[in-house]
Amino acid sequence: MGSSFLPKGASAMSEHKAEETKGRVKESIGDATGNKRLEREGKADRASAATKKTVDKAADAVKDFVTPKK
Repeated sequence: MGSSFLPKGASAMSEHKAEETKGRVKESIGDATGNKRLEREGKADRASAATKKTVDKAADAVKDFVTPKK
């Protein structure tokens, strides 16, 4: 999946950041051109990225809680 050089969860976080950035670009272009559909898509992309980020953080917290410490 991710590179062994990246810290735990870094790959997923990079994907979420890319999706958030894509959403910001769409939203800005939609706003600048008056394209409401594109603006809504951008907002949806940003919301999706934020939700995925939150779910990943919660999953990591559960894994850390359940996994016995060495």
